[in-house]
Amino acid sequence: MITQAWWYAAIVCNITAYLFYWLGIRRQMVRPNRASWLIWSAATAIEAMTYQAVNHGAAQNIIFAISAMACILVTLAVWRQSEWQPPTRTESLCMGLSLAALVIWGVFQSAYWAHMLVVAAIPLSFIPTWQSAIADREHERSPAWGLWTIGDLATLLVIIAGLSDERAEIPYIFVELVCHASMWFIIGLATINPWRSFGFSRGDFYIREVDRAEPRIFAIGENHLGKAVFSAVPFAAGDRIIEFQGPRLHKSQLPKRISGQADRYVQIDADHYMGPSGGVDDLINHSCDPNAGLRFDGQGVYLHAIRDIQPGDEISWDYSTTLYESRWRMDCECRTHVCRGTIGDFAELADELRERYRGLGLVPPYLQ
Repeated sequence: MITQAWWYAAIVCNITAYLFYWLGIRRQMVRPNRASWLIWSAATAIEAMTYQAVNHGAAQNIIFAISAMACILVTLAVWRQSEWQPPTRTESLCMGLSLAALVIWGVFQSAYWAHMLVVAAIPLSFIPTWQSAIADREHERSPAWGLWTIGDLATLLVIIAGLSDERAEIPYIFVELVCHASMWFIIGLATINPWRSFGFSRGDFYIREVDRAEPRIFAIGENHLGKAVFSAVPFAAGDRIIEFQGPRLHKSQLPKRISGQADRYVQIDADHYMGPSGGVDDLINHSCDPNAGLRFDGQGVYLHAIRDIQPGDEISWDYSTTLYESRWRMDCECRTHVCRGTIGDFAELADELRERYRGLGLVPPYLQ
């Protein structure tokens, strides 16, 4: 009965972990490494097949099969939201090991050694993700890592409880347990709590835990465009309103299939963008007659009031003030008396408007 309970726990934890991670991708709360996920999807598929070959009829085969299918689905979601980049040497080595495992199994019919090669490939495939998480924990801030760790531990207990003399299955799950646990440790053990990772819901948008105090300053409401941010307190011209936050992305990493209201990427220099933070700053709309604007001070990117803002006023800024050779366009529906009709690069603004924004300190250094 205890073994069966751990078996169910392993299945539930793995399925739930993949679901949370997939939701994190959809809500742009995580920035997965594409190569790592490609390797993991291949490795879990190989592992599911080789484990079946080595351990016919074992109950834990179901766990490996479910993980393989879920991993492939997450990988497809990851690749749909980014552009192709050539793999690094580490990534190439990992993919080579996975290919070698397939060749050894298919040509030499040696499931055991294919299984062992996959075991070797797993920690190497984690290196890009470890590097990304160490550089910025927000890249992988998901309760999925904690759930995968618990699921691996449950699977290991199921395997140990069912052992006779066959121990070939232990290395893979043990290595995976250590890798998942290390990621959980890097991003913070408290992220096992989904509320901490995804925040609480307001309509269709999710606010991070760090923004829980913000309702005292802002009110999230609706306008003719959808979600909007309204002031709950007065701001005088020049006041700092909020810091814009989010992961730093090279322009080649921007999703190809995102536009309009779903596009929450802010250009911060000629080649880099700030990704969505999951916070209030993601919801602040564009206006051709804004009451706020972004200022870059070397320490961060901050939204400042450029005229007095009263409680109940919608807060807005001009998206064009940061755009440089972006080839990005969006139809404008701000409905102000000076609406330009289209939002585009800063260079496309009228000379008088560009000078006005310069005088207000709203033009970042790369556009000066």
